[in-house]
Order: sequence, then structure tokens, then C-alpha cells
Amino acid sequence: MRRGLSRLIAAIGIAALAGCSGTEAAITPPPGVPDPVGCGSVNIAVNPWSGYSANVAVVSYLLEEELNCTVGTVELSETASWAGLVDGSIDVILENWGHDDLKKKYIDGQKVAVELGLTGNKGVIGWYVPPWMARTYPDITNWRKLNSYADLFKTKASGEKGQFLAGDPSFVTNDDKLIENLKLDYTVVYAGSEDKLIAAFRKAQANRTPLLGYFYEPQWLLSDIKLVRVPLPNYTPGCDADGETVACDYQPYDLDKIARKKFVDSGSPAATFLKNWKWTNDDQNKVAKDMTQNGLSAEDAARNWVDANRTVWEKWLP
Repeated sequence: MRRGLSRLIAAIGIAALAGCSGTEAAITPPPGVPDPVGCGSVNIAVNPWSGYSANVAVVSYLLEEELNCTVGTVELSETASWAGLVDGSIDVILENWGHDDLKKKYIDGQKVAVELGLTGNKGVIGWYVPPWMARTYPDITNWRKLNSYADLFKTKASGEKGQFLAGDPSFVTNDDKLIENLKLDYTVVYAGSEDKLIAAFRKAQANRTPLLGYFYEPQWLLSDIKLVRVPLPNYTPGCDADGETVACDYQPYDLDKIARKKFVDSGSPAATFLKNWKWTNDDQNKVAKDMTQNGLSAEDAARNWVDANRTVWEKWLP
């Protein structure tokens, strides 16, 4: 998944994509370029979570096997991925979690990027405890009760306050300000990566140790351990607009794709394919679990999914 496989470029035809609305890209062959046009190269940003890696595995496999594209991948944080759309090092971000500020900057302002449609995945971010805690302390899922349990969550890393365990520092998060604005006696401690966050929740459930932390879906772990969400004050549109005063839960996300405008305007069949690509949380979780838990390489995990879902991915082809 995190390497590009060089392949010969074959000439293929382009099917023009029908018009679209808003800022979402329409893909047509560029003026003066004869039809058919080859796929060429596609550079994909790789953000640091397993669901994103599953996206890359399947998309890369089909771009190479079905369209004879040359796929390159670059490991970047979410924000750095957008900067790559400016310098041309990145052609597409496969899973974008909101980032209205970056859309305003790069799509509306600099006009170097375009929306490429939804991925089909529903994104949820929130605060969670392992299921044993919800059974043992039924009111721990009431955020107003969290201060009464703060001592339970103290660690060496959190000092005199309860620990709130976050994941990778580059992930979308409001947790520092949520803790401050909701007047909770906790401090954020970063696990450092998705793998370490998952390991912490696994250990907490297996050993019945206290843990309150950041988690999200789609995520394959939730099929193994039914983490219990701690609802925060209800999200309403705009309640998180000011990062300094945010005091509401995370918004639900319809995850989308972002592409470099010049890549889309080139008329590449890869751009059409990426616009058409759309799958479910279950699809992503299956591939991610094969890659992280079942010992499969990204290529083998992608091949398994592709072999079992031909009627799904054939609709993505130009």
C-alpha cells in the first residue's frame, strides 16, 4: 500500500463524467488532447490511520490492475497533505475529515484543489470508555459525572488530574479545549499513534483498567471491542466554529475526497475513477482488519476485497 508499483502505461479511453454541482469537480478531457489518453501517474497522500490505509490499498490496486496507472504514495499528516496539492506532490486525498478552513484556503481562495465527492464512509469522533467500565460504573457515560471519577483515571503522565488518552497529535481533535470549557478535571495525554491508542483500549478491556479516550469510526477495532461512547453536549451546526470556545460534541462527518485541480482538469481516467469510488464503513473495516490483524499484505487484502466485490468496483471504472 505504501509503495507505488511501476507499470507500463497503456492507452485507454475516457468516459466523460456528467456535470456536478457546487465546488465538486467535473472531469472532462482537456482541450487539444486526443482521446484516448493514458492514465499516467497518480500520487496519493497516505494519512496515519488504518482505515485510510485500507482506502489506499484498494484504490491503488484497481488503478494499477484495471487502468494501468503508476501509483505513488506519500505518508503525510492531514494538513501537510493539502499543502501537497499546491506543489503538485499530491494528486488526491482519499479521506478528508471536515477541514472547512483548508477548503476555504485551497479550494475557494487559491483554487488549487477541488472536492471530488463523498467516499461513502460515515465518520464519528468521540470520547469512549471500555465496555467493562460502562457496566461497572453505569453513570460514567454521563459527561457531567466525569469529575467524580477523575481520580480513577490518574496516571503518572497526567499527574494530579485524570488522564484523557488521545491518539496521534495530528488527528482532528478539540479535546484540550473541550476539557477546559466543560470544566473537567482532566488533561490530554497523547498515545502517539493509532496503533498505540488501539493497544491501550485492548489492554484496558483485558485487564479491567480505567481508560477514557478519543476514538472514532470507521475503525475495525469496534467489531472486536464494543467501546462505549460518552456523549458530550449535543452538536449543533457552528457550535465548534470557534476552537477556543468549543463546548459541544464532534460533528458527524460524511467523509469526502479532495483532489488537485490540475490533476482533475487533465482528464485522466484516474480522476474519473477516484470520483466514482465509493464504499461503506464495513468495506473499509474488512480490508483494514485483514491488513492489521490477519497478516495480509496491503496487496493481498485489496485483492481479497476486489475478488469478492466485483459488482461494486466495476461501477467505479471510467
